Amino acid sequence: MKTVYFFLCIFIIALSSCVPERKFEETKSKLADCETSMAAAKKANRECETILTEAKEKMAKEEKELAGLQRDTAILGTNLRLLSNKYDKLNLVNDQLLDKYNRMLTGSEKDNASLSGKLQLTQEQLLKKEDELKALELRLNKQQQDLDALSAELKKREARVNELEDVLKKKDMATADLKKKLQDALFNFENKGLTITQKNGKVYVSMDESLLFASGKTDVQPKGVEALKNVAKVLEQNPDINILVEGHTDDVPMKGAGEIKDNWDLSVMRATSVTKILLQNSKTDPTRITSAGRGEFFPLDPAKTPEARKKNRRTEIILTPKLDELLKVLGNN
Repeated sequence: MKTVYFFLCIFIIALSSCVPERKFEETKSKLADCETSMAAAKKANRECETILTEAKEKMAKEEKELAGLQRDTAILGTNLRLLSNKYDKLNLVNDQLLDKYNRMLTGSEKDNASLSGKLQLTQEQLLKKEDELKALELRLNKQQQDLDALSAELKKREARVNELEDVLKKKDMATADLKKKLQDALFNFENKGLTITQKNGKVYVSMDESLLFASGKTDVQPKGVEALKNVAKVLEQNPDINILVEGHTDDVPMKGAGEIKDNWDLSVMRATSVTKILLQNSKTDPTRITSAGRGEFFPLDPAKTPEARKKNRRTEIILTPKLDELLKVLGNN
């Protein structure tokens, strides 16, 4: 892309001797604005995808930690029930010993001493079990607090992920809807020098040279004008779409000595011609549109055959839904 703008700037400088300085400066400004907008959109899209991936990975990790805490809590709960049962049994034994002790008070001192020792041992064991129960209850309470905090955080992250996915889903739906509208509007032209595809969240309207231009020319032919006017109607009704018009040529060098000196000139001027028709008698905001020439450097088919070169001589209208809503969600989070 930088190479494209470099040569485009050379072209503009070459023409500056014939174009008023004020118009030259306006053109430079518009090009800079277009480049900034494209870079911001690409950056926002990459950031969105990165944040979404990181959020999903972190949520999966925290869900795994939550599952581990739940297992630990279940084990601690089982231990608490076992200790409680033992505690109840010890209480029962203690009551029985107390009863037996009271009945044996009248017995021998030896028996009384034995019973006293057993009773003291039982009481010590009871105190120890009580301490263990208290410690276990404290651990359980701490585990429950951790679980509650983690669950709350997971819910927040899940809500954010859902919001991001919802915005992305709306963006994909808007792209698919735009493709359908274009297919309906260009039904008579599709597969007759015109194709409509959807990839990477964008809609590509690709027009062969045979539909738009005579060989080596930049004036759009009547049939091409008709197709472009149908595209313009759809764009006018969908203001939340950014538009990039790209001109492409084959790899056969231009030998002209006039206004068109090489494939760069040809691709740029064809893209500009298409852009002017899209804006002619249209309410479409010109700031939504970027025109660019790619020369022969982005071929669909790199083969050196007549069929491949015919395929590479094309003009593409690339439509991208605006990311304002997505950027707003990222800003709020």
